[in-house]
Amino acid sequence: MADSPSAQAPLAILTGGQGDLAQATRGQLQAQGWKVEAPGREELDVLSSESTQRYFEPRPAVDLLICFAGVAENRLLARQNPAAWQHVIDTNLRGAMWAARAVSRGMARRRNGTILFIGSQAALDGPIGQSAYAAAKAGLHGLAKSLAAELGPRNVRVNVVHPGWLETKMTAALPQPVKEAAQRAHALGRFTPVSEAARFLAALPSFATISGQIFHLDSRLHR
Repeated sequence: MADSPSAQAPLAILTGGQGDLAQATRGQLQAQGWKVEAPGREELDVLSSESTQRYFEPRPAVDLLICFAGVAENRLLARQNPAAWQHVIDTNLRGAMWAARAVSRGMARRRNGTILFIGSQAALDGPIGQSAYAAAKAGLHGLAKSLAAELGPRNVRVNVVHPGWLETKMTAALPQPVKEAAQRAHALGRFTPVSEAARFLAALPSFATISGQIFHLDSRLHR
């Protein structure tokens, strides 16, 4: 939470806020006393600099930004529509940049704030058929490290969190052989519950000396 007590609750904004992990994180943060806004795309379209500016302009004092907004397009590059490829890059990477840019000035001015990007193991493994997604998520690593160096003197922390293969409706619906193969890649033989990933995301802003880091919330060892 915020570094010092205040009569006003600190404000957290979660882009792409209607997803399962975002909603679970919202609940964790609210339990800690945060005021949380979790806008969907109709309220905050991170693909648009104008939409991003309109949303953040009346909110100059954002204490925590978590960039959940993201999409994936699984297709071999030779069969990939260039417009679809660009859409994945723009949503996952460019959208995170617009949101971080919108809050960073206020955070720097107040000398306090946290920005969290939601990354993916795909950034490291580069799975077949996920060239756009892997490239975008890898870009978040560079963006986070650069911003951590840029904003560190102003006490703004920037990190990336890889939630891992979460236990969601989507993964539950996968064919059993696919799920079992994925589980075998985990030393603990199980996926990360959404609630556990949300607890980590809600706790990370309270650490005042962690920035420029990439966190992995599962037990895969082939990194």
